[in-house]
Amino acid sequence: MGSALEKPRLFPERQTFLWFVALFILLVTLRLAFLYSNYQEFIAKPFYYTTATVLTAYEKTKKGKRYKVLKLKNEEGLTFYTTSHRKENFNHKRLRLQIFPNESIKFTDYLGTFYVKSKIKHQEKLPTTVKDRLLNGVAMQHQNSDLASFYNAIFFATPLSSTLREKVALLGVSHLVALSGFHLGILWTLVYGLLLLLYRPLQQHYFPYRHALFDVGVVAMGILGLYVWFVGFPPSLLRSYAMVLIGWAVLLIGIELLSFTFLVSVFLLLGLAFPSLLVSLGFWLSVAGVFYIFLLLQYTKTWNKWLITLVVIPLGIFVLMLPVVHSIFGVTSAYQLLSPLLSILFIAFYPLAMLAHLLGYGDVFDTSLMGLFSLPTQSVESFLPLWTVVGYIGLSIVAIWHRKVFYIVLGFSIFYGVYLFL
Repeated sequence: MGSALEKPRLFPERQTFLWFVALFILLVTLRLAFLYSNYQEFIAKPFYYTTATVLTAYEKTKKGKRYKVLKLKNEEGLTFYTTSHRKENFNHKRLRLQIFPNESIKFTDYLGTFYVKSKIKHQEKLPTTVKDRLLNGVAMQHQNSDLASFYNAIFFATPLSSTLREKVALLGVSHLVALSGFHLGILWTLVYGLLLLLYRPLQQHYFPYRHALFDVGVVAMGILGLYVWFVGFPPSLLRSYAMVLIGWAVLLIGIELLSFTFLVSVFLLLGLAFPSLLVSLGFWLSVAGVFYIFLLLQYTKTWNKWLITLVVIPLGIFVLMLPVVHSIFGVTSAYQLLSPLLSILFIAFYPLAMLAHLLGYGDVFDTSLMGLFSLPTQSVESFLPLWTVVGYIGLSIVAIWHRKVFYIVLGFSIFYGVYLFL
């Protein structure tokens, strides 16, 4: 009887899934081959002209000389860095550039972000947009520039100030500041929940035959899609939106949602649609985070839902991601142990902070946040060797099918956490 109530799988047969994976790997390979051809043409040119929008601009000093570092995105979709010794403010400008690509730009850099020398030929100020007004509106509610940077980062995916970025890393809450599936999950709950409250009375009186998940879901997905577009398609948020969109469609069809075949399918679809994600570190870390959530849920799905939501996932993800994160980022501080608790508190903080800013009381949490950010003052560097993390990831994949291997993975990550912080 129990098996009859189980939802059908996304791929009922393993062979069907393998054919799907093989097909998409072939398509992704062909897409990359096409982009590689474009890349070879790009680096073969001694120079060419392009128009690009300044994404960020900041000042650096080298050997006593100051210069500007500009991050730009051109009309062809390429994102790159360049430098300028001009003294003017480049923020919120569009530049006409002569760039000089060469073979030092690797293909992976070309897909992601690369540095190229340039000469600025012309510049123009961009018109003020709705996003600019919102960014300014948030900043005006805070006397401290770091707090303005923090809120604009969690609302609109803008870069953090360098000083605050270091403090956030020491607290182990970088995942809370960089827009990702965590934020989108909160927004989906808010948007879908509020729309459902409005929809239910109308449905009961006028169209009881309609399916709420479809009607409300269409509107909610549209609103979230506009939001992802508005903040500029951050890789981790784009991945999350694709998962929510496909997950919503899968729920409508009535197919099992929490499966590793679903995760692999979304990964391949995104790789085909947005090849630049394949070289995005944030995207890979985001995928790893979702993988470990699925792994935890697979072995705790019979537990109490509140226990899973408030304890298992925040604490489990923190522990299981430690070896992965510390193969890339070595910053270690005892205050990072607060990360699971801060992740739980963030679920309530995020919508409350949005509401406070809408009402003009955005500084209500400023004192508490300043106290929190001032806690960590020092750190140590601790990296996990590459061969160790490769073995850890390999065992994690095997743990999909073997509970005992999952316990080995969990035990290793706990042992490593004790080693890091004690």
